[in-house]
Amino acid sequence: MHAQLVSRIGQSILVLWAAFTLSFVLLQALPGDAVLIRFLGGDLGLSPEQIAELRVLYGADAPIWEQYIVSLSGFLTGNFGYSVISGTPVATEILTNLPPTLWLAGLSLAAAALLAITIALTANLTGFAPLKAALENLPSLMISVPVFWLGIVMIQMFSFQLGWVSVINPGPWEQLALPVIAIAVPIAAPLAQILLRNIEAVSRQPFVQVARAKGAAPAHVLVRHILGNALLPSLTIAGLLFGELIAGAVITETVFGLNGIGRLAERSVRFQDTAVLQAIVVISAFAFLLINLAVDLLYPLVDPRLRRDDVKGATA
Repeated sequence: MHAQLVSRIGQSILVLWAAFTLSFVLLQALPGDAVLIRFLGGDLGLSPEQIAELRVLYGADAPIWEQYIVSLSGFLTGNFGYSVISGTPVATEILTNLPPTLWLAGLSLAAAALLAITIALTANLTGFAPLKAALENLPSLMISVPVFWLGIVMIQMFSFQLGWVSVINPGPWEQLALPVIAIAVPIAAPLAQILLRNIEAVSRQPFVQVARAKGAAPAHVLVRHILGNALLPSLTIAGLLFGELIAGAVITETVFGLNGIGRLAERSVRFQDTAVLQAIVVISAFAFLLINLAVDLLYPLVDPRLRRDDVKGATA
């Protein structure tokens, strides 16, 4: 277990370095200059000499290899540089905008997991064949719904027509209600599909047949003996989905007007604020790797067989 953990940490460090290097190369290849885009306009009244000084201050005039080394050493020490647009440290902007995105992603994943489990349990407990077939086919419909389209429809229906959710100055929980639902619907689809297939596979296992032969109720067998084993493959998918939620927050936060990493990334793209963009890419990769590492560590806690395998491997 310890050797596997060390190996995964080493792989994660290599992936982070690759993400940093690739983002640096791609951002440097973009046409235009963030400093000139921000300060060249005549409305600021800056002279060419002052703009040249700003370029030196932001390191835009340094050779590419020097910019890479300075940027990499800064990331290793937690110094992400300064935003060209706001002039504030990038770390400050990240810390300000990251918590709302984490709240949105966490609540959306929890809602998606609850919805997926509800669909899977209802489909397996109902005795009405048409309802069972409809629930089994529902994830295919859910996964085909674009988040931005569902978000616009929900805003039109629940905010403008029904007036249930305020558009102007909503409360902290009120402003999360619609985006959480809009994200949870397509995210729940793959979780529900995997659960349905795994429940069907586990149901054919001998220990389940023994539990049924002892006269246990179908609901007890499903929850006590089947669901726990069927949830294991869903952990990996849940980790991947959570990473995608953080990395793909641009569309969701733009549609619903939320302030988070997504809106910060959208603004940085418009003004080519490369320091902020690179920090977002690296932090998103770090979050993705951290979540999947946590999922790998959870497997032995959920499945005792993995703990026994580790013990056997250590004593062999």
